[in-house]
This record gives sequence, C-alpha cells and structure tokens, in this order.
Amino acid sequence: MRQVNFAYSAPANDARLPMVVSIFANRPHLCAEMRDDAEAAGFRVAGSTGLEDLLEGDPQPLGDVVLLDCPVADGAVLAALVRLDERAAHCGAHLVVSTSVEALDDVFACLDQSNPQILVSPGRSERVIALGRVLARLPDLKVRELSDEDRLALLRLTEQVSRIAERLDRIAGAGEDDRAAPPAGSVGDSSVFRFESPRPAFSAAEIDDPGERLVRASRPPLPDPRMIRRIIRQRQLRARFFDGDLFGDPAWDMLLDLTAARAEHGRVSVTSLCIASGVPPTTALRWISQMIDAGLLQRIEDDTDRRRAFITLTDKAADAMARYFVEVGKGAARMV
Repeated sequence: MRQVNFAYSAPANDARLPMVVSIFANRPHLCAEMRDDAEAAGFRVAGSTGLEDLLEGDPQPLGDVVLLDCPVADGAVLAALVRLDERAAHCGAHLVVSTSVEALDDVFACLDQSNPQILVSPGRSERVIALGRVLARLPDLKVRELSDEDRLALLRLTEQVSRIAERLDRIAGAGEDDRAAPPAGSVGDSSVFRFESPRPAFSAAEIDDPGERLVRASRPPLPDPRMIRRIIRQRQLRARFFDGDLFGDPAWDMLLDLTAARAEHGRVSVTSLCIASGVPPTTALRWISQMIDAGLLQRIEDDTDRRRAFITLTDKAADAMARYFVEVGKGAARMV
C-alpha cells in the first residue's frame, strides 16, 4: 500500500519545526487515522506507505518520528524491525510502534537500540500522547538552539498536543491510564513517573567502619516465592469486590511478580509482565520503560534465541525487595 511518496530529505536531527513524521502501515483506515492525528498535533507528515517498503530496505530518510503499525510479525517483518531500530538509533529518529498482544514479545525483542515507544492496540488518544512524549524527549541542547520564534512555536505545539490528548481521553473514557502522569509532552519533564532513591543501607558513621559496612551491605535472601504468589493472589482478589481501578499500582505488582520469578529462578517475558501489572499493556510498557530508566528493571536477551528478550529485577531492586520483606517480617513478628 503506497499512498504518498516520501519527499523529506533533511536529517532527523534538524531542529526545524514542525517535526516530520513518516508513517508505515498496511491498514488503509489506520494509516489515514495516524496521518490525521499527527497533523492535528502539529507534525508534518512526509509520507505514508505500507510495510513492504521496510521489507525491501526502504532507503528513504526516516524523518524525526516514525509511526509504525505492526499487528502481525513474521520473520521478514521482524528482520525489517531490527534494521529500522538500528537506523533510528543511528539517526536519532523517534519510533512509535503499534502492535498486538500476540506479537508484543517478538516486537519488543527486535527494538533494543532506539528506545522506542511501543503501543499495544492503541486508541487515538494513546497515539497522540505518544507524539507528545516525543516532544518531551527533545534534548535541552536542541531546544536552546532554536530561535525565539521557534521556541514559542514548540511551546504552543506542546500545549496543543496536551489539549488534544486530554480531549480524546475524555471522549474515549480512557483517562485512567494516565491519571498519575503529567500532561503529555510537558516541557522540561521527559519522565512520566518519578522514582525516589531509597535511603542508604548504612549511615555515614557506619561508612567509617568498613567491617560494619560489609555486614550491613550484605543482602538478605529473597522471601519464599510461594508467599509472594499468595500476596499477588490476594491483591487480585480485590477486583471481585471492588472496582479494580481503585487499586491501580502497576509498579508494585510488577516488582512482586519479578521478585517471585527471581526467587524461582524463572524468566518473565514482557507480555507476562504486562499481564501481571493489572493495567492495559501500553500503560504497563510505559511503566516498564520508566522503571528501566530508574535502574529498577533491566532487559535480558535470550542467549539461545536472539528474537526473545526478558525483563528482570536489577540487583538494586532485588536488594530493596529483599530488605522490604525482612522489615515486613519484623513487623509481623511484633504483632504476634
């Protein structure tokens, strides 16, 4: 499906406005919808075409942003995604990839260099929010290099994207996905979620005593995974009696699931972790991305199959979870 020829030839790191979007999608109605959303948000669409151009190794410049729809991923498509990921990482283009739950693991495994946004069966509001987050990722240096006129245009464009996203969220009734997030594309805040650093495991006085520091720094063992699974089941049980939206806590649910898996010496796929989060997959992926950036989660490639990747706790997060359950155990003992 070749709808519009690409005519954009400027490099992706060009600081001109509006930002340029390239669209790859085989479903005509979705391709038109993506074009409308991008243009409504103030972006300039350089062209829209089918995935066959990616399969053929399309030499056209990517532009600033690439919107890609990939609901089904066979071997050829996955190879094309790997090449696209490498090109985007090289030229600095921002990838926004729509996929399905069924293809999520394969797509996630292919995109490990360009820091893409992955959306799972997204609505229009989620796509516009993703475009707003692209603006929030603009490097400070790039913003400073803009003229006063272009900087003002950027601020107006950011506000416009935010208003469109909020309006679409109200229409679609999907506001619950982002109730903890600032307005999409907020200038000066590229992180949707905040993670505060925990207090140090030992005090300044203890640092002066190396022996004491070694004792305090040793990590306690992880708790029995059966206990963690029981906690997870109890948390899920609440949805039988209350609206599940009352208890949205995806970061904690994912940490619990990954702690149990680590104690069981198991591996967790991105799809499985999205399910464990208890929120829509696109929202879960945003949390996963932010928790990776915060040093709590890490991506692990499958040594036996490069097409697969898993998510696990970092040592920092595993240490924090182990110490948390030690403290919980002390509190329970005091109550007996």
